[in-house]
Amino acid sequence: MSGYRELYQPAHTIIGKGSINEIPRHIDLISGRKALVVTDGGLKKIGTLKKVTDVLERQGKSYAVYTGVKSNPTVSIVNEAKAVYDRENCDYLIGIGGGSPLDVAKAVSILAGNGGNIEDYNGLDKSKRTGAPIIAINTTAGTGSEVTRAYVVTDEVKKSKMLMVDANCLAYLAINDPELMIDMPPALTASTGMDALTHAIEAYVAKSHFPFTDGIALEAIALIGKSLEKAYRDGHDIEARTDMCWAEYMGGLAFSNAGLGMVHAMAHQLGGFYNTPHGVANAILLTHVMRYNTPSCKERYADVAKALGINISGMTADQAANAAIEYIEGMARRMKIPKLSETAFRPGDVITLALHALDDTGMPENPREATLVDVQKVFMDAYYAK
Repeated sequence: MSGYRELYQPAHTIIGKGSINEIPRHIDLISGRKALVVTDGGLKKIGTLKKVTDVLERQGKSYAVYTGVKSNPTVSIVNEAKAVYDRENCDYLIGIGGGSPLDVAKAVSILAGNGGNIEDYNGLDKSKRTGAPIIAINTTAGTGSEVTRAYVVTDEVKKSKMLMVDANCLAYLAINDPELMIDMPPALTASTGMDALTHAIEAYVAKSHFPFTDGIALEAIALIGKSLEKAYRDGHDIEARTDMCWAEYMGGLAFSNAGLGMVHAMAHQLGGFYNTPHGVANAILLTHVMRYNTPSCKERYADVAKALGINISGMTADQAANAAIEYIEGMARRMKIPKLSETAFRPGDVITLALHALDDTGMPENPREATLVDVQKVFMDAYYAK
């Protein structure tokens, strides 16, 4: 490794109540003429889209809207959104949502700046030029997509998720306004919060972790331990929602710079094969991968336990790591995260899923090397878990 580290993060970030009102000022800073607003039908239905477009209209900002995003967005969805961007002569993007709309905004941005097909950009730093400017408005406290240089698109033909990691898709402006999150249903609060926890834990144990990512990952874990279940029980707890905004942002910043690991490598396959929501897939797999990884990073998992508020005094590193795993399993139970056996997962697919996971961009950063048999076993351990 070289003697220096390059940090990747949005040019500007605003976190807190009412932060969407700052959008017009930043549009002026980038001399934006017309935005393509990218979101999904659900956020249109509950009025989140209108909260943002009202801000644009009050300041006379021109925009077009694409609301066709679905969970685990596909190449076809990216192409549809890009066609609207071109037809409407847009020159920047506003993404509103969790990971799926923001990932589509990133994909369109890269295509607008570089041309070609989105499949051309699968992998690490495949684009040559900066994409169209993005204002990324996060509505779920989990994905971290507004802060990261990663985006995921499902290849319908191969039934696999493509993970693109590319600094040219970083948002110009990232916004986390907790007032946009208060109507998030409990199940979505749970799954996206567990996604944020997974980001922070995987970044903390990733092979490329370094002091900056360590610090923000641990603080993210502490905030999630303190506030996720509060937000799950009471969506209008603005303090808990704000804590989760900070936690998911820091977790996203940590993994965008340190990398992910085996949980995400495996979860991407559940999304690609069965359309399992990404946060749910991570929540199901997290503790099973932690058990697999413990021999290689038990001291770091002990740090995770301490960040979660567990008293680890007198414990060995193995005991503390196991305490963290049991604590996270308890959180998942209390928030009614399903088991893998309750999803569309089919044991007959496990070899194919494991092969794809081994090829995933996230796998090289996992702290413990894994073989095909290892990955299959973790999938099946999760499947048979009680």
